[in-house]
Amino acid sequence: MIHSSAMETQPLAYLSPAFLTSDEARPIRLMAEYLEPLRRFRKERIRDTVVFFGSARMRSREAAERHLAEVHAPQGLGTRTVETAVKEATKAVEWSRYYEEARELSHRLTSWSTQIPGPCHRFVVCSGGGPGIMEAANRGAYEAGGKSIGLNIRLPFEQYSNPYISKNLHFEFHYFFMRKFWFAYLAKALVVFPGGFGTLDELFEILTLEQTEKLRDRTTILLYGSEYWDQILNLQPMIEWGAVGPTDPDLLVRVNSVDEAFAALKVHLESHLASEEENHQAPVLARTQR
Repeated sequence: MIHSSAMETQPLAYLSPAFLTSDEARPIRLMAEYLEPLRRFRKERIRDTVVFFGSARMRSREAAERHLAEVHAPQGLGTRTVETAVKEATKAVEWSRYYEEARELSHRLTSWSTQIPGPCHRFVVCSGGGPGIMEAANRGAYEAGGKSIGLNIRLPFEQYSNPYISKNLHFEFHYFFMRKFWFAYLAKALVVFPGGFGTLDELFEILTLEQTEKLRDRTTILLYGSEYWDQILNLQPMIEWGAVGPTDPDLLVRVNSVDEAFAALKVHLESHLASEEENHQAPVLARTQR
């Protein structure tokens, strides 16, 4: 017997969870992570960004000092375990300097950029949406009364979204490379604070685009904190071996204070403003060289 209800209960392909989560529908999911953010950026009138990268493991000074006080009064821990915990917590307090400075830099940048006239939001603070430096960047913009973006990635550990991302500008990505696309193609500048493998991955992605001049518009890259980066990132052997050109390391601008970083950002971003015509459409994606 043929049931007439069979066709009525069959979902449309684009409404079928079983299909949309299948291997065959992967191209659709990829396009969704391009088109859905594009739609929201246009709606929120976000023209371009300044991206903050850095460790997800940093805490605010208040949180780090509170944790240090807690490990000084342990219960049921051996002496060696306590010593290790105190050492790590003490380092975290020192490390928290970068959280507070990222927060202050974001606040200062947002306070400045929100005064730029025009129909679109300019040089909006953008982070990976998680804790640590990402939280500090979003928090500084939030405290300055401006918008900020969080491009969060779904991970099995470490990455949860922070509460300071602006409403309608919190994005969740499954594919790392689609998240990287949105970091790269809206950014007018990067500020890279101390971080681990993820930070280095994101840094070298943009650095390669700059070195190869794949993007027409220049993106300034600030390395914040020479105390850390001089130990981690010594490019001189690459020059000596001929792996990079002698001027390639100049693509990285090393800064060590909020004042120094903001001054470098402002000079670069003002040069963009001086050389462009106002475009009422947002976002303006970076154009690639043909």
